[in-house]
Amino acid sequence: MPPTTPAEAKRLVDKLWAYANVLRDDGVGTIDYTEQLTYLLFLKMAHERAILPFADEAPIVPDEFSWQRLLDAKGEALELEYNRILTELGKQPGTLGVIFRKAQNRIQDPAKLSRLVHDLIDKESWLATGVDIKGDAYESLLAKGAEDVKSGAGQYFTPRALIDAIVDCIRPTIDDTIVDPAAGTAGFLLAAHAKVEEDDPASFTPPQREKLRSSLVHGVELVDGTARLAAMNLLLHGAGDPRGDSLIEVKDSLIADPGIRWSVVLSNPPFGRKSSITVIGADGRESRDDIAIERPDFVVTTSNKQLNFLQHIATILDTPGRAAVVLPDNVLFEGGAGETLRRRMLRDFDLHTMLRLPTGLFYANGVKANVLFFDKKPARADGGAWTEKLWVYDFRTNVHFTLRQNPLTRAHLDDFVDAFAPGRPRDERVESERFRAFGYDELVARDKANLDLTWLRDESLENLDELPAPEVIAREIVDDLTAALAEFEAVAAALEAAEPSSDD
Repeated sequence: MPPTTPAEAKRLVDKLWAYANVLRDDGVGTIDYTEQLTYLLFLKMAHERAILPFADEAPIVPDEFSWQRLLDAKGEALELEYNRILTELGKQPGTLGVIFRKAQNRIQDPAKLSRLVHDLIDKESWLATGVDIKGDAYESLLAKGAEDVKSGAGQYFTPRALIDAIVDCIRPTIDDTIVDPAAGTAGFLLAAHAKVEEDDPASFTPPQREKLRSSLVHGVELVDGTARLAAMNLLLHGAGDPRGDSLIEVKDSLIADPGIRWSVVLSNPPFGRKSSITVIGADGRESRDDIAIERPDFVVTTSNKQLNFLQHIATILDTPGRAAVVLPDNVLFEGGAGETLRRRMLRDFDLHTMLRLPTGLFYANGVKANVLFFDKKPARADGGAWTEKLWVYDFRTNVHFTLRQNPLTRAHLDDFVDAFAPGRPRDERVESERFRAFGYDELVARDKANLDLTWLRDESLENLDELPAPEVIAREIVDDLTAALAEFEAVAAALEAAEPSSDD
């Protein structure tokens, strides 16, 4: 069957979300509706996979909990059967247990549940769409509920076009091991897995084929519901074993060094600067927070989540290894712990590329973010710094996107990927209007090793009629105030450290 067109995919998605308004009257919110779709679409697609003519593998879902059981039940019996299936699948070991852990039926009207099962889901062939219908459906949900700030759903989703461009630059292969310590809905892991599959799995050795299925990618996610969607997506894309260990761990990545190293790290850590947990690094600085975790593998102590994720990624990256991480602007210019970490990254890692992103890509309004690309290598024999040049691509200045009217597409990032020159020596890169290289000595000589690098003229500042939207300006003010508070925090810490002890 040929792949479904974008218009057809949109029809399928719109068909599902139209029903969200019906359920909202029964108190089923957008996030609860997403969970129910997760369960039901998973059961339906597992059913489709099991009846494929060439399917020679064991069914993902045991027959006693299959989609057919729901189709055979009517009225109140359907509600009872759905509750039973959710409960029993939640007790299963491995990936099935992760997907259905603590699963509950939020649709209390049997007639509406029947319509969702029989009319909206069963009448479509979801695996035959030729698209990642689950990712499209989730993206559509976030777009419709983006104004629901309290749900926080947007923080788990990275635009697929951006993910695809990053993965095209990193170029993972079957010889890699790939991890995302803030997996969200597994967008990076799915894209990396698909990229490796492009290398013609038929040419892989049996151990390589097994690796592709069971151990190429790995993710960690803190939130149960998000981990559920990630595990489901991977499994339905042929990654993972329904009865084996899940490729998604449900835990806090920052709690401890996992003791495992990966050759590729791809991640977009959650937005938000502060954490309720302060991690005490090798600098030994004491924490005033009630909850503190010692990470001697970390360079600095900070409660800034992005800085801690960056330190964690630096730890879990193998030697040699390569990483791409989406991080907000404050990581580039924040003083104190931020400066210390930037100088360490420039010296001990090859921080070779930065993609400056425009606003309008994420569901949190006004977010200014960047993608940092860096490699981990053995210590240099001469003790010198690994970063020789940081290449910066300014995709922000005079570039404007919105989630609905002008969304980002993969084609928008073609010029960046071409400039990145994946697979070619970096000395073959060519500077352009938007792509410039900055030498190591120039970078470390900047005040606080500030990497907030700009050179293009911002046309919006020349015309008051083209100023950014008020919410964007407000977000920029908040970011500036946050950075200022971080500077004061660093000064206070330095003064405390310099203050003589009462025993002196």
